[in-house]
Amino acid sequence: MTTKSISARDIDDLVQKAVFGSDAQEKDNARKTIMRSAFDIGIIPASIQGLYEASGKGLYKNITVPAINVRGINYDMSRCIFRAALKHNVGAFIFEIARSEAGYTDQRPVEYTACVLAAAIREGFRGYVFIQADHTQVNASKFKADAEKELGGIRDYIKEAIAAGYLNIDIDSSTIVDLDKKSLEQQQENNCKVTAAMTEYIRAIQPKGVTVSVGGEIGEVGGKNSTVEDLKVFMSGYKSRLKSGTKGISKISVQTGTTHGGVVLPDGSIAKVELDFKTLEVLSKMAREDFGMAGAVQHGASTLPEAAFGMFAHVGTAEVHLATGFQNIIFESKHFPADLKEKMYAHLAKNHANEREPGESDEQFYYKTRKRAWGPFKKETWSIPENDMKFIREELEAEFSMMFQRLNVANTVDLVNKYTPGASKFEWTF
Repeated sequence: MTTKSISARDIDDLVQKAVFGSDAQEKDNARKTIMRSAFDIGIIPASIQGLYEASGKGLYKNITVPAINVRGINYDMSRCIFRAALKHNVGAFIFEIARSEAGYTDQRPVEYTACVLAAAIREGFRGYVFIQADHTQVNASKFKADAEKELGGIRDYIKEAIAAGYLNIDIDSSTIVDLDKKSLEQQQENNCKVTAAMTEYIRAIQPKGVTVSVGGEIGEVGGKNSTVEDLKVFMSGYKSRLKSGTKGISKISVQTGTTHGGVVLPDGSIAKVELDFKTLEVLSKMAREDFGMAGAVQHGASTLPEAAFGMFAHVGTAEVHLATGFQNIIFESKHFPADLKEKMYAHLAKNHANEREPGESDEQFYYKTRKRAWGPFKKETWSIPENDMKFIREELEAEFSMMFQRLNVANTVDLVNKYTPGASKFEWTF
């Protein structure tokens, strides 16, 4: 099969083999065929470093890059993202998955990349594709018990991710910020050390011709809101530990009042969030002007009201991470098979009862845990009848279109091409 001969049916068949092949060899062959085909026709995994450096120099403004976590039905959801991007001429958008998500959704990096690139081929997209390892996170208790073992596991995941074309890596050691320490320097010490060490590791293994975009994090999402002093102290400690001449982080994740997935009320509705846009604006401005980064990154934003999304670009947010809102669209669609959802919820009740908090309603429990059903029911969700899946894709595409416009990334293809020079020349071993 040549690249030019790949039809819609061909790519549909290839992605099925890449994910559900009869053995490891069939999966590997299908994934390599997808990746080579994408590369051959100009669909190129890339680092967003150049675009973010341009932001740090003030060469563009008022654009917030959406980073979209694709947890389930990757191929279909990614197709929706590319369709919305093509409709609005969007070049600045990121596909991402966290290290923890890769586990409970059963999506290793090479499979994730293959699905995204297959979707790009299917929808006729051409250009740079930014794939990101979100929340490459340090487990605080494991770090305390055996720091080197925990960091070794993170290095292994980063190596696997980069080899699969994840050329954007978010290091999250905000989990080991110790707020019980007296000084800010002491609180951020471990965070600075680990982020610097992981930055150096990434620089040592990144592909020839590529500067992987690396992100840091100063405030754990759902915790204490970040401050100007937190950012100053972290950057001072981080830079002092980074070897001379090493390219540092391009963005910084902060906490401004959100939580991942939103706060769920007993009736299943989402509580209103008081997001501190002023803090986000101040931290983004400082990140750019004082440290040459793209700005601050906002996590846990997908369940915010539609009107809030226009504010991110207005206050100079570099990037916003979006996940649960799209998952909600899928689960709450009237076209999502009711019997399948019932089976998924029964699985959660049986296997994740230990995650249920005292007094938690059924709505709260299932809302909180249903992300963990993607892996066990991967085959079933990928097998939703096409008549239903078509409508779910339309609902998702409409949401992506709204967000692309609200975040002001429409008509950014030329901007991305201008500041992503030489990205197609890197050496990628399939």
